[in-house]
Amino acid sequence: MTNPAVSDLISRSNRLGADPKNTNYAGGNTSAKGTETDPVTGQPVELLWVKGSGGDLGTLKPEGLAVLRLDRMRALVDVYPGLEREDEMVAAFDYCLHGKGGAAPSIDTAMHGLVDANHVDHLHPDAGIAIATAADGEELTAKIFGDKVVWVPWRRPGFQLGLDIAEIKAQNPQAIGCILGGHGITAWGDTSEASEANSLWIIETAAAYIEANGTADPFGAERAGYAALPEAERRAKAAALAATIRGIASTDKPMVGHFTDAAVVTDFLASANAPTLAALGTSCPDHFLRTKVKPMLLDLPADASIEDSIARLKELHTEYRADYQAYYDAHADENSPAIRGADPLIVLVPGVGMFSYGANKQTARVAGEFYVNAINVMRGAESLSTYAPISDAEKFRIEYWALEEAKLQRMPKPKTHQGRIAFVTGAASGIGKAIATRLAAEGACVVIADLDLEKAQAAAAELGNTDVAIGVAANVADADAIQAALDAAVLAFGGVDLVVNNAGLSLSKPLLETTEKDWNLQHDVMAKGSFLVSKAAAKILIEQQLGGDVIYISSKNSVFAGPNNIAYSATKADQAHQVRLLAVELGEHGIRVNGINPDGVVRGSGIFAAGWGANRAATYGVKEEDLGQYYANRTILKREVVPENVADAVFVLTGPELTRTTGLHIPVDSGVAAAFLR
Repeated sequence: MTNPAVSDLISRSNRLGADPKNTNYAGGNTSAKGTETDPVTGQPVELLWVKGSGGDLGTLKPEGLAVLRLDRMRALVDVYPGLEREDEMVAAFDYCLHGKGGAAPSIDTAMHGLVDANHVDHLHPDAGIAIATAADGEELTAKIFGDKVVWVPWRRPGFQLGLDIAEIKAQNPQAIGCILGGHGITAWGDTSEASEANSLWIIETAAAYIEANGTADPFGAERAGYAALPEAERRAKAAALAATIRGIASTDKPMVGHFTDAAVVTDFLASANAPTLAALGTSCPDHFLRTKVKPMLLDLPADASIEDSIARLKELHTEYRADYQAYYDAHADENSPAIRGADPLIVLVPGVGMFSYGANKQTARVAGEFYVNAINVMRGAESLSTYAPISDAEKFRIEYWALEEAKLQRMPKPKTHQGRIAFVTGAASGIGKAIATRLAAEGACVVIADLDLEKAQAAAAELGNTDVAIGVAANVADADAIQAALDAAVLAFGGVDLVVNNAGLSLSKPLLETTEKDWNLQHDVMAKGSFLVSKAAAKILIEQQLGGDVIYISSKNSVFAGPNNIAYSATKADQAHQVRLLAVELGEHGIRVNGINPDGVVRGSGIFAAGWGANRAATYGVKEEDLGQYYANRTILKREVVPENVADAVFVLTGPELTRTTGLHIPVDSGVAAAFLR
């Protein structure tokens, strides 16, 4: 049975974490103290339940809590070696765990264990951080909250901060919480309800004071020429710049992107003070650990041309990398971890919006959300006072903290396709859907492009949320439709790395019954369609400078002269030679082009379901329901080919094992001797 203190803690945490005004994703932590029976002694034991390292309050479950014995936790005060060695105390928490201990204790565990209150909340609300980062934050705290909330000067999270807050509570019995300079808020209560109410009172009181007393234009007047472009125009410009910016953000390590043109971002970028404030960087550790210490801001007006914007972005990137290297060199010592990369994670484009980056889509999206938090913090601080974040030296102490490095090292090994963005045509069913499913399972972000938008979106939803896959409409015979689909892809995920030309249809007819319309339809969808998709995608792949893969789902019919199949087989041969031609042309950009030649894939195939199966069955003189087995029986392996077999081949060709392979066609036909490649 779950302890009532734990049930209350989980409910409170989920409520607080569900509202972004209270805290950011995975930000802050909550705790409860209570009693359970020690299974060894049979005696009551006081315990601390606290959100573990890396968890998220909004989705917290009991297994996400660290569980510690309070007597041992408090006994650490007697062996605390002092501020210079406080990091050692994190390892000491392991000796305080109760039972299996639950999740790994976070750096903030001391704050929760040492404060004499049954329930403690540590949160990162925008309104609270605005006070915490104001130049006169201490005076504002007293003015806004009276003696109910106490100011705590900036101190890096750790054991000493826990001691400080415990002392503050002991000396201020009337206080319900504190403002942590440069950081956030902490509140407490004897009951879970009281702690939550105190947290909300601090947040709401801060927000109301800023609203009532803040200046009308905290960011200054709007700069002429920097206002947001009309929606269609700004999104078109964002799509045109996306490949360049992703390449910039991925110089050291491939990144997935996220784009937002929310008014909170474009209004900030249009303001007179945006360049100065952006250069100051973020302050709350949760913010800059995900956004880097500051963003890269394009210093051109909204109507700057694409060519000028690209040229300037590349110049600014060179400057950004040099500046970040200087930041690292100024603060690193012999014990510091190696530099983790000098590329920006936030790129701001006036009139257009914000591009944010991370190892996967969720991380990229959350980084953008954190910078929106930072904008809100700067607005609040500037409206009451002057925004004054913690120093670069303090930011470095956290960014390159040994404990932060250890947390990064504990992260699970990424899947083979993590960080890769796949664009698969004809992916709402059959082979394309199987390919999309396999790539998503291996960590890729997937764009399911299909003639039927509703089916594409439904197939994407089966793979997960929009951090995993999206569905877009794409008539591959229409260059404008392809460009629109790829624009949607780069705005969703930042770019494209892996293109699968799978869309197709087939008409099974002998030569004398094949009409010119039949011929044109087959060639428009597959030969022309593959050409148009590859051409549009190649522009993105080349501009990103990250290499990439183009895969053609051709057919054994590209080399095998099957009966009554002139239009289909001829267009498959066209696709097969496109593989060779593009492999030669795109190789200098690190782009590999390969093909897959399946035999008849009957199960799950949209082509076969649309009449092709009946035609082929009639051609071979078998029942349609026996067609799959018929194909299998004529192969060397006597095994039917299914969509997942083709997906396996795509996985291998685009994974880490065949990085030196291009211009290859892989048969996936269970062995058709007449289709052996020569």
